[in-house]
Amino acid sequence: MFASWPGVETASAGLAPDAEEECSAELVEWADIIFVMERAHRAKLQRRFRAHLKRARVICLDIPDDYAFMQPELIALLEKKVGPHL
Repeated sequence: MFASWPGVETASAGLAPDAEEECSAELVEWADIIFVMERAHRAKLQRRFRAHLKRARVICLDIPDDYAFMQPELIALLEKKVGPHL
């Protein structure tokens, strides 16, 4: 949803094995900023990719991961919480 913002390159990936696009070391190394929804996601990301998180800043949005894909309430929260970092 932020891909159309000027000067922003985005990629989405999940930490679950059944994610449509699973997070990888290469993707973590590519990122400048990584946004996670919950603290548990940040902990999992740090455990799995600690050696690759040298450059990226990890920001926890503290948004419960129980919204449907592109649910309007989720979009509003993401714009509010992610926007200032971009």
